[in-house]
Amino acid sequence: MIMTDGVVDAEGVRLHYRDSGGADVLGSPVVLVHGMGGDGHTWDAFARTLVRRGRRVVVPDLRGHGRSGRARSYLFGEFGDDLEALLDHLSLTRVDLVGHSLGGHAATLVAQRRPTTVRKLVVEEAPLPIRPGDETPSITTKFPSARELLHATTSVIRHPRAVLAFDRSMTSSALTQFRAPDPLWWEALAHMESDVLLVVGGPTGMVDRARLEAMTALVPRSRVVAVDSGHSVHRDRFAEFDAAVGPFLAEHQETPRAL
Repeated sequence: MIMTDGVVDAEGVRLHYRDSGGADVLGSPVVLVHGMGGDGHTWDAFARTLVRRGRRVVVPDLRGHGRSGRARSYLFGEFGDDLEALLDHLSLTRVDLVGHSLGGHAATLVAQRRPTTVRKLVVEEAPLPIRPGDETPSITTKFPSARELLHATTSVIRHPRAVLAFDRSMTSSALTQFRAPDPLWWEALAHMESDVLLVVGGPTGMVDRARLEAMTALVPRSRVVAVDSGHSVHRDRFAEFDAAVGPFLAEHQETPRAL
C-alpha cells in the first residue's frame, strides 16, 4: 500500500497525514483517527484492508502525536478543529470517520459540527463525556488513572515511535476534561445526521454503559457492537473489528471501480 505524506497548518500547528489518494476512486474517503498516545500507524492493517476494497484512506497524526507538531494546548475542541482543517485542506465534503478513544471523540465533534459532511461515524472505545448530575469518576472507580489511560492507548513494544513522539503534557489535560460535565456535547448529538457505530470492548474497556445507553437513545441511527476485548479493539481483535466496521462502512456505498 502506497501512502503519500502531507502536511496541513491548523492554526499554527503542523499536522502530518498520509493519504492513499485515488481521486478516481468512487465513494466517500475514510478518515482514520488514532487515540491518545498512539499515532496513525495503529491503523495500518485496517487502512490496507480498506484500500484493497477500493476506498480512499486518509490517516492523520493528531497534534502532539506521531509526526505532527506539539501545541500549546490540547483541548478536545481543538482536536476537532484540526480534523476540520484537514478536511478543508483536502477539499473533502463527504467522508466516513473512524476514531479510536480520543480520536473517536474528535470525530464525533466533527459529525456534530458538520452533519452533512460525515456519512458514517465509527467511534471505538471513546470515553463518553459526563452529563450534568453524573457522579464524577475517580481514579479508584471505572475511569482510568493517567498511567492506565496511557498504557491502554499505546504500546512501547508495538509502537515505540508513537511513544517517543507523544507529548505527555496532554495526559493531565485529557483527564481533567473527561472528568468535567459537558452538556453542550450531549445537546449537539441532536445535530448529527450520520449513521453511527459504537464499538465497545469488554470489562476492561473505558465506555460507561449508562452513558452509552443514553447516547444511543439520543441518536436513533446508532448501533452498538461489543467485542470481548480491551480498549484497543482494532488492534487486539482485528478480525472482529473488521467484521463489524467493514460492512457498516460499505452500506449504501457506491461500487468502486477496480484499481
